[in-house]
Amino acid sequence: MFESLWRYRHFISSSIKGDLQGRFVRSRFGGLWFILHPLAQALIFSLVLSEVLKAKLPENDTPAAYPIYLLAGMAAWTLFSDILTRSMNVFIEQAPIMKKIAFPRLCLPLIVGGSTLITHLLLLAAIFVIFIFFGHAPGLTLILLPLGILLIAALGFGLGVILGVINVFIRDTAQVMTIALQLLYWMTPIVYPINIVPEQYRFIVELNPLTPLIGLYQDALLFDRWPDPATLIWPTALGILCVAFAFVFFRRASPELLDVL
Repeated sequence: MFESLWRYRHFISSSIKGDLQGRFVRSRFGGLWFILHPLAQALIFSLVLSEVLKAKLPENDTPAAYPIYLLAGMAAWTLFSDILTRSMNVFIEQAPIMKKIAFPRLCLPLIVGGSTLITHLLLLAAIFVIFIFFGHAPGLTLILLPLGILLIAALGFGLGVILGVINVFIRDTAQVMTIALQLLYWMTPIVYPINIVPEQYRFIVELNPLTPLIGLYQDALLFDRWPDPATLIWPTALGILCVAFAFVFFRRASPELLDVL
């Protein structure tokens, strides 16, 4: 399976380019929408929570701290949710191509994952421009971002492939995950710091594997502090397990995918 993916590496890279071009082929702003959507959402949250509700970060009284905190968390969440949702739907969306062209089916989630990673890098570049506007310069901890990107992408890809296969056989999967992702979003400290969560409920947020990964982004982009390595053990182990299980699960189910589609 890995050998076949390597043989089709040029097909994957050209398909990533085609995916990026095709998503906004008739749009005047083109690829800018990759950046504008999450930035606009973060801006709305910032205005409502920091200006209207006067939300503040306990550790930082800088006026721009909360918008930067939101931007960091939203960037990490967007990477995870986009890889997960697109991988979950890719087999159904690309069913006509799968029936007409012979290629390793696992190329499809790799293509959407690669496309999402490129848009994420563009989003980070836009966020750095906004940081300059705020007069905020990330510190040396910025070198942690590749690790955060890798772990979030692994978690989103693994879960996305598993759910994508299940979604082919049980079409309710995508509908259930839409609700589950909304719940997971509010269980992750993106719009609020974890230290304001009541003690009796904090363990739920801490069990969330995205919590330390979102925190890694926030530490690197805002607080300029190094995360506790122990907190990354759980999401790293889960990401590796999800990716490994996704490959095994896909290999077992792939002979029946086309028949069901």
